[in-house]
Amino acid sequence: MSEPAKQVGKAVDTIQQRLTEYASEFRFDVLTPEAIHAAKVRVIDTLGCLIGAFFGEPGSVARNLAAGLPQPDGATVIGTRMKTLPDIAAFVNATTARDSEMTDAYHYPGSFHGHPSDIVTPLLAVAEQRGASGRAYIESLVLGYEVFLRFSNAFHNEGFDATNFTVVASAIGAGKLLGLTPQAMSHCISMAVVPNVILKQVRKNHLSMYKAAASGHAGRAGVFAAQLALAGMEGPHLPFEGKAGWCAHVAREPMTFDVFGGKGVPFQILETRLKNRPSEGNAIAPILAAEKLAVLRDPENVAQVTVEVFEHALDRAGTGDHHWNPESRETADHSIPYVVAAGLLFGKVTHRSFIDARLHDPVLRALLPKIRVVEDKAFTAAYEKLPVEHRTRITVAMKNGQQLVAETGGDEDDHGRVMSDEKVMEKFRDFTEDSLGAKQVRHNLDRLWHLDELDNVAVVPRDFVIG
Repeated sequence: MSEPAKQVGKAVDTIQQRLTEYASEFRFDVLTPEAIHAAKVRVIDTLGCLIGAFFGEPGSVARNLAAGLPQPDGATVIGTRMKTLPDIAAFVNATTARDSEMTDAYHYPGSFHGHPSDIVTPLLAVAEQRGASGRAYIESLVLGYEVFLRFSNAFHNEGFDATNFTVVASAIGAGKLLGLTPQAMSHCISMAVVPNVILKQVRKNHLSMYKAAASGHAGRAGVFAAQLALAGMEGPHLPFEGKAGWCAHVAREPMTFDVFGGKGVPFQILETRLKNRPSEGNAIAPILAAEKLAVLRDPENVAQVTVEVFEHALDRAGTGDHHWNPESRETADHSIPYVVAAGLLFGKVTHRSFIDARLHDPVLRALLPKIRVVEDKAFTAAYEKLPVEHRTRITVAMKNGQQLVAETGGDEDDHGRVMSDEKVMEKFRDFTEDSLGAKQVRHNLDRLWHLDELDNVAVVPRDFVIG
């Protein structure tokens, strides 16, 4: 049995102690059926997104790196038969999955937001290498989600990236899978927090492929911190509350974690949402509205396109010259003007909407300067309450005086709504059937829906070999 958490020792502060105690006491048996189901959904969704983005440039670069670091008894680079060190597998797989821009997202009012599904593949790498059961993997996943999302609720400094939460959540989830004692878990948390601070610049101005790699970097850092703790490495003292600690210099305010899921408190994994379009979450409602108006038959006769959105969408994806002049796919899928133009001109926005031919299409480029993005205060109010509504209105004013109007939000396709299991599976098939075949996809779905019944999750990566 693990030693009592109260014996962790003096190398901790109150936040570190709180996280250690929660992780040490966490058990699969405390999970509700809803939380277990939510974990399965997010594994299905994330692995589907990974296969969908397998041939993207960030994943290819990461796989080339892993090829030089083989480890026969390590963890799988998903999509291949290659095995490498678990922390390197965490980097490759999380980077590839995130590159799809369709993994889950968190948009709770007042939170920092983020993509907690970044921890799905790093924890799978550790679970595979350890021969963990499906129950143990799900346990670590719900625990990691809880940590990630409670950090998102407590953190407000816009200078730093949400992947910082991925680091500590991956570390705690990996530490759970590795069976760390409370004292080792405490050191694991410190070694995740102190050396790994990711700046928000990875998601500002013109974006590069490191937008996706930041997720892989964070997952790798968390797994490596857990491995160090297992090997006996001690972490720095007072990582959060020390004079040079995280609260003083990253959060820049005190942080408390009074509430965690369990004992009647719902688990936060239930509050994340899956995407139905490949874009930054705040751009999904504009896409859906634009698709209602598609396809413009005479775009040269457009006088102006007005996109009315909530304040957060304007700030994140509708402000800044780079959103009207995207130079990369990563900037384009975070640009309301671009995705609206793509939707109006070509219909449904898919991954093909961001290929070079579309990115530099002269008709699309001519339409971009005619698009303006403004706030609708009623839409902002709808976004800042529960249930969250992502509302958008698009008005296309033609030179002949005609106006075309479409509005979206608050319906079953709203990004704030829970995606049905049927749509989860439809999305998974869309991403995977071309690479894996329909028969294998049916097998994979059946296996993952029964994830909690697996004696060893190492069988899961073997189901996703491409070619």
